[in-house]
Amino acid sequence: MTSPPTSTFGSEQPHLVSLVLKSKKALQHGELLCSRARTRSVESAQAAVDVLALDAKVRWMTDAVLEQLKLAASVAKSLEQKRMQLESQAKEWDATRTQRVSTLDSVLESLGSQVVPPDFHSTSPDSSLFGSQHDSDNEDETRRAPLDPPASQSPTDTLRDVMRNGTKRICQPRNNDRSIWKTLRDFADERAIEDVLDAMESDRNTLDDILARISEYPELLQGTITNIRNSLPTDITLPPMDSIFTSQEAVSTDMANHLSGLTSHYDQMAQALHDSEAGEEFGEDDIQAMNRDTEELPAIVDDLEKNMESIEASHAQLLAANQIAQQQLDSHRSIMNDLDELGDIMSEMLEREQAVENECAEQLSLLHNALVTIEDLYHRYTSFHYSYCKLVIELGRRRRYREAANKVIQGMMAELEAMTEEENQRRVQFNAEHGEHLPEDVCLSIQNTPTRWEILPWNHEPVETLPDIDDDLLQQVGMF
Repeated sequence: MTSPPTSTFGSEQPHLVSLVLKSKKALQHGELLCSRARTRSVESAQAAVDVLALDAKVRWMTDAVLEQLKLAASVAKSLEQKRMQLESQAKEWDATRTQRVSTLDSVLESLGSQVVPPDFHSTSPDSSLFGSQHDSDNEDETRRAPLDPPASQSPTDTLRDVMRNGTKRICQPRNNDRSIWKTLRDFADERAIEDVLDAMESDRNTLDDILARISEYPELLQGTITNIRNSLPTDITLPPMDSIFTSQEAVSTDMANHLSGLTSHYDQMAQALHDSEAGEEFGEDDIQAMNRDTEELPAIVDDLEKNMESIEASHAQLLAANQIAQQQLDSHRSIMNDLDELGDIMSEMLEREQAVENECAEQLSLLHNALVTIEDLYHRYTSFHYSYCKLVIELGRRRRYREAANKVIQGMMAELEAMTEEENQRRVQFNAEHGEHLPEDVCLSIQNTPTRWEILPWNHEPVETLPDIDDDLLQQVGMF
């Protein structure tokens, strides 16, 4: 480099100072930008670590919440199964009740189709084994004619009554209009049956009330589980870490190169000013080169600023991701509180479900006992109907016996009448032949007419007095 003429030194000196100041200013600005870029790069690295840590926590908490929700769903399913099991037991009882009540109704209907003659029953409702459902104040006071002799009357007394009065029976007139006859159902205590059925229906409604306490538990629990699951934050879309740090590294290298160029340019300009102050002169080409290099400084600073903006943008991206992750973490804390509360609610639900299950077991036991009562009523009225039919058959058999006995008695009566008539003729003949030859004070009863009762060996009443004739006396008079 050749020294410029003395005449031009004075004009070059201010120009160099200006170039040095511009170079220094560009260098300082570049250093500031690089320092900020380095700080942002370090903060970006820390932000990336924080984002990854928060994302890991969020994912871990999400997995933990999902596991807890699975357990809650299993509890809801268990509650649903137990409720369905209890409802199934209730439906089985309903089916059994329908079947047994139907069979009882069929028995009562069969009783209603079986008429009962008026003389078969008493007019007093208290006299029935099962009670009467109708008021008998306005009924005809008809009583059953005695079909059998009283227990205190002997068979011989009965035969004597028949022989004295004949076979004709005196009975109360019977109303043959069967449409107004009672039926076997009139003897059933239907009011008591209705009371049993009403009590059973009331107990069944009580069972429904007990089941209603937990009927909504599975649905409510499942709805809460769904709401918590839906409130879980979605997976964080992490920024492209590799591309961010690769870009920052490239930008940092570019900024370092620019800073190195600014530093070199400033050193050159400072050395040129120092040389100029020492009396060295610069040629026109040197001045133009220094001007051209200085004019490029704004472009270099612009590149540094753009690089800084790139680093700031990636840092802001990381900060935004960090903020989203922190919000999700805060949301998880709220969800964990909901889970804790849900756990308490499920514990209470399970306790209530167990209490309801115990109450249902007791109530079902009562209901099954009521079914036993219905079954007993069924057997009771079935036996009643069966025994009544057997009673009718027995009465028919006794009627046939009575008719056969009457035929025997009628035959005996006809034979007795014939024997009495023959005896009377023989007595008349005897008295005609021998009566006038016998004194009147000998055997006063010889003039008596015969009766039917003389020949009955079981006759204990002395109809007429006859002297006892020993067999040897009969032998003595046998010659006559």
